[in-house]
Amino acid sequence: MANYKKHDSGWEYRLKYKDPFTGKTREKSGRGFATKKEAQVAVSEFEKKLAGGYEQTDMPLADYLDTWLQEYKTGTVRKNTLLIHQNNIKKHIKPYFKNLMLQSLKPVMYQRFLNHLVDGGMSHRTAQIVHSTMHNAYEKAVTLGKLEKNPCIGVEIKGDRKKRNVKFIGSDDIPKLMQELRKYGYEYWIFFKALLETGMRKGEAAALKWSDISLDLRRLVIDETLDWTAISPEENADYFGDTKTLSSERTIKFSSGFADDLRAHKAWQEQNKAAFGDLYKTDLDLVLCRADGSPMPKSSLFNAFSRCLQRVGLPPLPIHSTRHTFAVLMLEAGVEMKVVQEMLGHGSIQITSDVYAHISKKIEDTSMEKFETFTTGILNFKNSGAIGGHAFQDDTVSSPCPPIH
Repeated sequence: MANYKKHDSGWEYRLKYKDPFTGKTREKSGRGFATKKEAQVAVSEFEKKLAGGYEQTDMPLADYLDTWLQEYKTGTVRKNTLLIHQNNIKKHIKPYFKNLMLQSLKPVMYQRFLNHLVDGGMSHRTAQIVHSTMHNAYEKAVTLGKLEKNPCIGVEIKGDRKKRNVKFIGSDDIPKLMQELRKYGYEYWIFFKALLETGMRKGEAAALKWSDISLDLRRLVIDETLDWTAISPEENADYFGDTKTLSSERTIKFSSGFADDLRAHKAWQEQNKAAFGDLYKTDLDLVLCRADGSPMPKSSLFNAFSRCLQRVGLPPLPIHSTRHTFAVLMLEAGVEMKVVQEMLGHGSIQITSDVYAHISKKIEDTSMEKFETFTTGILNFKNSGAIGGHAFQDDTVSSPCPPIH
């Protein structure tokens, strides 16, 4: 039951109600209404919200975020995504908002937070990732009836989107790099050969098992990645985690030449199994591994790659450049962008196109050659003696073009 009272500033209402979530009796008031009818309408709207499950009990933002992670994200999103949310909350959101209550966040306050991140040196892209955590958390709060509107909607993130500086190995430099890797160590040569042949990420390649490969069909399945931070002799089961994204799970067709490489590599591993005996990590079933079957250390891969680049006179490059190199080689060979997208495991063709469409002069040349070949006889009509199916004489005096109205 609501009580109404008139003041010099307008009508006031006071309403006692039972909180649907706590069961406790609470009181809500409002004032400044021009008429009693307006105050009654406000009470009616609030009672409708109560009936719909609107929760009046506020809570600290930090506590809500912890609950959101535990109840709605753990076990429902990929491990990598959960780690990103946890990192955003721990390093950026909690230190800034401190003791702020969940329902106290306003759009202008949230905009200042994003501006603070960018002004402090955070990139546009990283700020977007932090924003996605807060927007997601508050969207769930709206769904749960903890507040009416998401204050994270409609904000702007300062700064320009930087174009990706895609680094790849030129096709002329690949043979000499592979020769140097072969000298450095066979296991490194086959590892990087696999990256260049398939476009796999290094973690995907390090987690590849023989059960994922069909040599006869020349196909391999990517559905895991190696978690180097979890590697320990006692916890083999924790070596592997989810791929970067759902779209990263994919099946790749590889060349017959690489199939021959894998057959020879399998024979090499069989020799190692015989030599190491019970010490060989047979249970891991890894394809690209050390001589004893254990995972390749990330530091060893980095050292091998960087040293061999230096030895052949190439600039420093991240291992991820082999993935870019694979994509460029595919496009230079004339493979359709959609196929490249699927082999790389990109979520959309727009991502692939934005990254790779204009980074290789050979791609431009190949595209123009295809265009010229296709249009020969279509566009080269100047000596054909006909336009639009109508014959004409070279000495015909053409009339001036009609004016454009």
